[in-house]
Amino acid sequence: MAALVPTAPEAAPAEAPAHAPGSVAARPWGRRMLVAAALVLLVAAAAALRLARLGDQPGGLFQDEAAEGLDAWRILHQPGFHPLFFADDGGREVTFAYIVAAVFHLTGSGVVALRATAGILGVLAVAVTPLALRRFGTAAVVGGTAWAAGSVWLVAVDRDGMRNVLVPLVGTLAVAALLAWGGRPACRRRALIAGAACGLGLWTYQPLKLLPLVAAAWLLWLRRSDPEKWRAMRGAVPAAVAGYAVVALPIAVAAVMDPVSYFGRGLSVSAASGDPGPVALVTHVLRTLGMFGVLGDPNPRHDAGGLPLLPVTALLLALAGAARCWRGRRDPGMRLVLAGVPLMLLPPLVATEGGAPHFLRALGLAPFCAALVGLGVAEAVDAGRRLGGRGGSGLAAVVAAALIAIPAALGTTAYFDRPVAARTARLAAAHPGSVVVLDDYRALVVRFLDAGGAVTVAPPGHRLRPPPGTVVLALRRSTLAAALGTAAAGSAVVAERDPAGVPRVWAVTAG
Repeated sequence: MAALVPTAPEAAPAEAPAHAPGSVAARPWGRRMLVAAALVLLVAAAAALRLARLGDQPGGLFQDEAAEGLDAWRILHQPGFHPLFFADDGGREVTFAYIVAAVFHLTGSGVVALRATAGILGVLAVAVTPLALRRFGTAAVVGGTAWAAGSVWLVAVDRDGMRNVLVPLVGTLAVAALLAWGGRPACRRRALIAGAACGLGLWTYQPLKLLPLVAAAWLLWLRRSDPEKWRAMRGAVPAAVAGYAVVALPIAVAAVMDPVSYFGRGLSVSAASGDPGPVALVTHVLRTLGMFGVLGDPNPRHDAGGLPLLPVTALLLALAGAARCWRGRRDPGMRLVLAGVPLMLLPPLVATEGGAPHFLRALGLAPFCAALVGLGVAEAVDAGRRLGGRGGSGLAAVVAAALIAIPAALGTTAYFDRPVAARTARLAAAHPGSVVVLDDYRALVVRFLDAGGAVTVAPPGHRLRPPPGTVVLALRRSTLAAALGTAAAGSAVVAERDPAGVPRVWAVTAG
């Protein structure tokens, strides 16, 4: 954190060349090495937070994780199974499962391999953050990367083996590509890459479907307020559209072939589907906005310690960054941040199903939050310089580092100290030949853990007549009573307990 070194004022001209005075690349060699070392340390810290103790944290196995792992296993072992979109588990994009399949091919399948894949992708998202922020100067680069490395929101998401982890990585790459195009507006190659990066968002998770809207809003703003910049970019727009179309075409085909699976989940969780009523809708909106400085996600898998998405100290920096953005809005990079924040707020605001605030649906905000926090650090350093010269800017950098480090330390402690039982219901892997009485959703865990094994999953509420000697497992004794009869259930024994000693799995041997 001490690497938040004083920098010159960061208000770069709209088309600052890569080595313009004040840019990261223009710093003296010694200063560049110091910044590079700070970034390496931050990425290393991000890796430690995301990869440590994956065997027991976050504990258990969530059903959505199991769905990703099971489909990755099927990609490797089920002939002809190479879909463009998964219809199961509410409909899911396939990219993460294919990456996990590649890891399983190298390491073998398992929970740690699944979560390590997500953790590494999360580390990569931190590592590419400087690419998106370099236009805003050294202090913004280091400050925004430090926030991304230690944010409990991103750490919690990155340690779960689910496709959501791709959003910060792809979103940050898309922001970096759009800003690179803005730096050379007539460059068709950069426009092509920017369009392709936006198209890649369709292969990740719901929020990044809005990337084209962010890009369009940004371009329309430039057209209205900076005609000269727009004229330079206009000729490259077809290249951006072509890049987007090429990457998006396969997933668009999948959407046309199975629109119910592709659009169903998004529609089912929206306010239009649930009709929550005006009071509930207002409460939802207020709670969602409360993730900035006030409320945490009620789902402990997305958060720890009830900490807000932006805790108060980080929020202060983000607000300072937003003010700096607004003052410098003639710069295309500032405009992109200002356009991206309200648009990426739409998914958690519109989707009312589940608790609020919902941190997974807010993941599209990750690169923009990093930018705002980083710009807030730059603003603090500049204010310190104006008030106290070089010593003042150094003191401001230390204060800014503390404002980032304090919530990171609190979040890390809250995450690794919480009991396993508070995060997920535990499900036992079945023994070969056994019968597991579970609903389809929770049965995903058993199907993944016993992939390739002779396990039978039976839905609750149906009478079973398994062969004598078959072990039947269920989460409740009452479930066994409905399946096998009261007498048989009376002889059931506890097969697994959670860390607090509460029975989680019951077993009975059929007579």
